[in-house]
Amino acid sequence: MVPHTAAGIALLFVFGRNFLVGRIFGTIGVEFVDSTAGIVIAMLFVSVPFLVNSAKEGFRKVDVRLEKAARSLGASPWQAFFRVSLPLCRQNILTGGIMMWARGISEFGAVIILTYHPMTAPVLIYERFETLGLKYAQPVAVLLIMVTVIVFIGLRVLLYRRERV
Repeated sequence: MVPHTAAGIALLFVFGRNFLVGRIFGTIGVEFVDSTAGIVIAMLFVSVPFLVNSAKEGFRKVDVRLEKAARSLGASPWQAFFRVSLPLCRQNILTGGIMMWARGISEFGAVIILTYHPMTAPVLIYERFETLGLKYAQPVAVLLIMVTVIVFIGLRVLLYRRERV
């Protein structure tokens, strides 16, 4: 719900060099402004809700009686989680992870505010479009679209094969 450029400003106020978290990480050599770590933080901030919501739905579908049965057979709470609940929502977690990746790879607003360089594909497309025009932005845009389409087709093929088995 937060506009992504505003999220980038908020992340800058948390992870920037002149702010508490940014200074703490700076003492151990981790910088977020204009770095790969900043790209990761920005992409995670805007895309993790996709994974969380999907996983939450998966865990809601798990029948509590199955966990209780595992517990009555001697499993600890963690064993019941890892052997019963987690495998039952693996599909939801995978779907959420794919959605998270798709949202993250397309992130522009928060990334451009927090870390302009190194450039991600959306930032490069924007920069080329603004400075050189459509002719120079188009190849990067086409490549990004091709990569995402190939990944999603590959995932659909894998899911189709699993459903047939």
